Amino acid sequence: MITVLFADDHEMVRIGVSAYLSAQPDIEVIAEADDGKAAVQLALEHRPDIILMDLVMDEMDGIEATKRITAQWPEAKVIIVTSFLDDEKVYPALEAGATSYMLKTSKAEEIAKAIRSTYGGQSILEPEVTGKIMTKMRTPAEVELHDQLTAREKEVLLLMAEGKTNQEISDQLFIALKTVKVHVSNILGKLQVSDRTQAVIYAFKHDLIK
Repeated sequence: MITVLFADDHEMVRIGVSAYLSAQPDIEVIAEADDGKAAVQLALEHRPDIILMDLVMDEMDGIEATKRITAQWPEAKVIIVTSFLDDEKVYPALEAGATSYMLKTSKAEEIAKAIRSTYGGQSILEPEVTGKIMTKMRTPAEVELHDQLTAREKEVLLLMAEGKTNQEISDQLFIALKTVKVHVSNILGKLQVSDRTQAVIYAFKHDLIK
């Protein structure tokens, strides 16, 4: 039986999710907390197999609660269940020691599956969270300025390299002249160059022009 502590400041959320989880043959919700402070106390007291942790709560938020729990009990397995995907929440939560990160938009059966997987030693992350982590893990040398260019901007850059004027680019791509100017301005800004010539030189230097 997988024992679970569920910390969330919304009573109806706790009632609904806890009822579903407790109906599972292999999961038992043994304690509930409505704030981070209570979550820390109950986690260290009951030592559940899994801790479901909301991030935004009174008294103490989920990040601080996770940090305090894992500091005193490094083996704790915390699954963040939240509505937030912004960097200010994702990175601190994972750095605090959370094992998995789920959204409240997830179905109850998906949370149950995450509980089983996390209990089994896996780390379950929302696809958006995985993407954020992979981006952050890339070294500065791997992140090129031209990676920021959109497909359309790369297309415009190619035509610039062919010596096309803004009007010619407009005619060829069937877009407004004003739009072309915006694309060119964005290209110069993203490549950190001051004029079209430098942009074209950058493109050739980085093999963007085939």
